[in-house]
Amino acid sequence: MSQIPENESSATPSEAPAVGGRTVDLPPPVPAPAAASEPAAAPDPAPALEPAAVPGPAAVPGSAAVPESAAPPESAAAAEPAAAPGPPTQGLSPQVPVADLRISPVAAGIAAGYATTAAAVTLGSVVTLDGPGGAARANPGADVTIPLAMFNRHGLVAGATGTGKTKTLQLIAEQLSAAGVPIVMPDIKGDLSGLAVAGETSDRVTQRAADTADHWVPQAFPVEFLALAGQGQGVPIRATVDSFGPILLSKVLDLNDTQESTLGLIFHWSDQRNLPLLDLKDLRAVISHLTGDEGKADLKDLGGVSKSTAGVILRAVTNLEAQGGDQFFGETEFEIADLIRTIDGRGVVSLVESAALDTRPALFSTFLMWLLAELFEQLPEAGDLDKPKLVFLFDEAHLLFADASKAFHTAVAQTVKLIRSKGVGVFFCTQLPTDLPGPVLSQLGARIQHALRAFTPADEQALRATVKTYPFTKDYDLASALTSAGTGEAIVTVLSENGAPTPVAWTRVRAPRSLMAPAPESTRAGILAASPLLPTYAVALDRDSAYERLTGRLSTPDPAPPAPQGPAGVPLPPIGTSFPLPPPLPDPVWPDQPPPLPPQGGILADLTGNPAVSSFFKSLGSALGGALGRTMSGTRSRRRRR
Repeated sequence: MSQIPENESSATPSEAPAVGGRTVDLPPPVPAPAAASEPAAAPDPAPALEPAAVPGPAAVPGSAAVPESAAPPESAAAAEPAAAPGPPTQGLSPQVPVADLRISPVAAGIAAGYATTAAAVTLGSVVTLDGPGGAARANPGADVTIPLAMFNRHGLVAGATGTGKTKTLQLIAEQLSAAGVPIVMPDIKGDLSGLAVAGETSDRVTQRAADTADHWVPQAFPVEFLALAGQGQGVPIRATVDSFGPILLSKVLDLNDTQESTLGLIFHWSDQRNLPLLDLKDLRAVISHLTGDEGKADLKDLGGVSKSTAGVILRAVTNLEAQGGDQFFGETEFEIADLIRTIDGRGVVSLVESAALDTRPALFSTFLMWLLAELFEQLPEAGDLDKPKLVFLFDEAHLLFADASKAFHTAVAQTVKLIRSKGVGVFFCTQLPTDLPGPVLSQLGARIQHALRAFTPADEQALRATVKTYPFTKDYDLASALTSAGTGEAIVTVLSENGAPTPVAWTRVRAPRSLMAPAPESTRAGILAASPLLPTYAVALDRDSAYERLTGRLSTPDPAPPAPQGPAGVPLPPIGTSFPLPPPLPDPVWPDQPPPLPPQGGILADLTGNPAVSSFFKSLGSALGGALGRTMSGTRSRRRRR
């Protein structure tokens, strides 16, 4: 006799349709007592069960729901208590428990705003507050996604310490790499090195996979370990002082606006004198020359540069050199093209070790901005792409803007605004959205906000400001959601494919598939030793530059040129020899010619004759000249580098 599958026999006409692979739990049907009064059907259930066996196989394989046309007759319903000892489990993935697979109408409506047919990164599942006692519960299958084409609209990952920001970055990096998109990201705590190692299963990972309908499989990803030269274990990265430019270098040296403008004039003077600034000793030699007796005339030519200000800059450069900056600034300079690589169709994740974050946080954060500026300069215009060429995940972004000058803020905002057209996406990660300047925040299209903590009045004010920046939603009380979201949960809104903001979604984020811990040292050492970049950047170069040219000029006088010879071998007089000339002829005086007018003054003549005004215009000209050949971030254009 044919048997009815357990999940089919539990469906009756009085029950609601099945959702998400199981039927909705409802109270027992009202006519149940009447069914018990039909003794004729109980002794011989076979006639009632046989007809149900015919439409049963015609249902969708593995489905827990039975269409109305396939529902068993009432006599079969009488046998239901004997055939339903527990919840249905057939047709479901073993990683997805049957506990709660319903998708609420609220979650379905929110997920519809994230639906896309294009390639996308899946963050997780929508969370609604319809669990037992109004508790938050995930809705597996109600996915929250970010289309790959929207990653060059930039984004923000924010939240208090310990709320899961780094794991969210790890998840995004994994899916971007799998889609063939290279990634650059700093490894602040060292645990992102686990991207190179397949993850390990656990009860928490299994539960998170069930909550987010993720068929989780451990997986490793291609990783390249980078480090600032002399400040970490990785392929050494170096940059020349000239390529860094005065604006970014002023941020590293902690200079004020006046000192920053003075440094710009010093860079311009070096450009005019053909003195390449490759390392810190070159910059120190130039400033020492300008503040010494030999450079008094050159310092005066710069105009508006005081010797005391130049001395302050010199001391800051010397301190940076003593703290290891002399190993970072120099050659061989890192080529940005080495960041945009794929291996077997998967994007390479370039992890920049942040050992310098403890001693020189400004150097590390500004170096990351230098990478972004170099990308903007070198990459061609690309327009809107199906997926970005490169995504920059900028962790601890608040260090970038701390105590930065107005010029630096402007440079960062302009770079973030314009680099979108080069096919580069930038995601900032920090604790509070207010850590970023307003002009930068206004350029961000995606928002992944983990939980905030409101323990102080300042925290409460920051919370209110954060709520105001979200689109209106009737599905959540955002102030409550932002403070009650659990670890690995975030309040999300992104740009859809048509450029409109998606509905606000409380999201339970998926678990990364790589190791959520630092990679073993042996693994790191093996990857570094096999790196194709190591032979190129392992050895530092020290070629002829400003230091060698200035010290050589001062220690060895230039040899006198040989005296030119005449046609018969007779030495010609030296250049500059004066010969007696006849006195000039007087101007002719014509009859009836009026006498010449005396020289007339005026405002323009008075201004140009004023030494202070002349010095100002000379400084202005020098500053404008120094800007030529440099990008908006102050970095040297590659076409002008020596």
